[in-house]
Amino acid sequence: MKPTFELSQKAKTRFAVKNIIATGLISILTLTACKKDNTVAEKSLEQQKMEFQARQLDIEKQKLAIEKEKMAYETQKKADSIAKDNAARAAAKPQVIRETKTVYVNNTPRRARSSSSSSSSGSNSGTYAGTSQGTTQKQGMSKAAKGTIIGAVGGAAAGAIISKKNRGAGAVIGGIIGGATGYTIGRAGDRKDGRVQPRN
Repeated sequence: MKPTFELSQKAKTRFAVKNIIATGLISILTLTACKKDNTVAEKSLEQQKMEFQARQLDIEKQKLAIEKEKMAYETQKKADSIAKDNAARAAAKPQVIRETKTVYVNNTPRRARSSSSSSSSGSNSGTYAGTSQGTTQKQGMSKAAKGTIIGAVGGAAAGAIISKKNRGAGAVIGGIIGGATGYTIGRAGDRKDGRVQPRN
């Protein structure tokens, strides 16, 4: 009986050792599986982060490409507008007048001219008088004419503004008064310039 008991005790210990080893192996396998799951989960998170960053990089690249296209469009638009402006300026350049006309003006006083014409012969005095009349006339609009126009326009505007009941009549009256005033001021300027002979 004793030997069977020892065998059964040995079998029990072997069985217990086997159970312990099996339990240890199972726990090790479970731990390694959990670690693998954790590493797989960590790897998948890292992959997701990498994919997200790659997508962001693609979006930034697209934004940069759009900005480059905008800049190219703006520079082309500026170049086109500059070319149009240059073409318009070239088309609207004033033509150079190459002909000039020389006008001689006799600025001697009236009394000196009359004395010189009386001393010369009749035929020569007639010729001299004709040349002096042709040379004393200045080209362009006189100050009297300019003053009349400016005074008439200004007076008409002022008369229309002042007369609130009848603006037409106010404009007519203001134009007449302004034109007369402008003519008087311009005529005095013409006398100073020698365009018109001063009164004796």
